[in-house]
Amino acid sequence: MITYQTDGVPMPAIDRRKTTEWIKAVAQTYGKRVGDIAYIFCSDERILEVNRQYLQHDYYTDIITFDYCEGNRLSGDLFISLDTVRTNAQQFAGGDYGRELHRVIIHGVLHLCGINDKGPGERELMEQAEDCALALLPPPGGDGAPAR
Repeated sequence: MITYQTDGVPMPAIDRRKTTEWIKAVAQTYGKRVGDIAYIFCSDERILEVNRQYLQHDYYTDIITFDYCEGNRLSGDLFISLDTVRTNAQQFAGGDYGRELHRVIIHGVLHLCGINDKGPGERELMEQAEDCALALLPPPGGDGAPAR
């Protein structure tokens, strides 16, 4: 079950049903199934608190993924700073907040699937995986069918 919660910020305008189906489809491409995944959308200040408290990191980030996976079942808590997503959308995604938010949403799932992004060459692999996953995302509106 995938849940979407907020901590001190308004809920972002995402289609939760389509996003959930997309996440499940991406997980399936890695031979995984979705267990309990909680998305917690928050502010920069809150993600900094989480980063300091649990990871002893003193910096802002777009997402923190707590991995509770067992076998092929994906489970975890994913904290996403909407402030940082907004900033990154302006700097890196041509201002496309929705696309950047979905990139971060799937970034956490890709971590749960075992893809890392800290070691040599890993960031490029993560970016490729994100791009492949984003290509599976149904377009906003419509019925989710691919464009002809």
